[in-house]
Amino acid sequence: MSTDERTPLSVLTGFLGSGKTTLLSRLLQAPSLPPMAVIINEFGEVSIDHELVEAGSEDVIELPGGCLCCTRRGELASTLAGLRARRARGELPPFARVLIETTGLAEPAPILRTLLDDAALAADFALDGVITTVDARHGLATLAAQPESRAQVALADRLVLTKTDVAEPDAVALLRRQIAEIHPGLEPLVAVHGDIAPQALFGVAIRDATARSEQIEPWLGLRGFRLGAPDANRHGADIRARALQRETPLDIDAFRCFFAMLSDFGSADLLRVKGIVHLAGRDLPFLVHGVQGAFEPLQPLQHWSAQDRRTRLVFITRGRLAEEWLDALLTALE
Repeated sequence: MSTDERTPLSVLTGFLGSGKTTLLSRLLQAPSLPPMAVIINEFGEVSIDHELVEAGSEDVIELPGGCLCCTRRGELASTLAGLRARRARGELPPFARVLIETTGLAEPAPILRTLLDDAALAADFALDGVITTVDARHGLATLAAQPESRAQVALADRLVLTKTDVAEPDAVALLRRQIAEIHPGLEPLVAVHGDIAPQALFGVAIRDATARSEQIEPWLGLRGFRLGAPDANRHGADIRARALQRETPLDIDAFRCFFAMLSDFGSADLLRVKGIVHLAGRDLPFLVHGVQGAFEPLQPLQHWSAQDRRTRLVFITRGRLAEEWLDALLTALE
């Protein structure tokens, strides 16, 4: 049973026309979904998406006139704080989770960093995960042409293929292979006309000391990585996903230095770090999660196999500078 009483928060992202709003509309109509507050980000002065979401709920809040990843991060923080205060005063129903739908031009990483950087928000909202939609008809071309779409896939905890009913099977198969190159270990889901069970999308990340290995392993998503291979998984020249595995516990001082350097680097191109760390002299492993140099507090895992002492970390970087910096840092950890 979870001991985290914070409100889970998910980010719904995906490139323009990939089916985010259709998916959201169907989710809000699902009787099995607990009450949820929705924040919709619109790009431009004229808002469209909220007119298409037939939720019948006053808990749909709009942030118009800009992209959350660049110009509206401060407004997002104040909106979340306002939601928290209005719920406490009884002005809003007691919603059980929050979902942020970004504009199709947004990269998720700066949004996630906002949530991790703000201690007051982190005390009340627990980042659940990133849900990314990809259009099966146009996904290949979009991934090839749009760096934002590649970042959206690279940071996904759940990826939903849309429009598979009107896409050629061979194109869908090729798209799946491209997704696997960008994000190894991620198993795409399928939603036709937005139809998907809410439980398939939520409860993604593990933020609980009582989490067990069978819950955390899918979150790590190491199945598609070639651990120890000389060439890491990559797509094009910008996004690189890399996994580190160590069979023996890490020296505490070495890891502290490593962790401090990860935080100090603070680059927008260190997109994400997640994993489990086993430290010498510690009985319990720790859960690690960070975005662009902002990290959640290390979380000890109470229920873990005493026989499993492997450290497993996943790094997602963008650009050669971040790649070379990470190479040097990982070499120093040897």
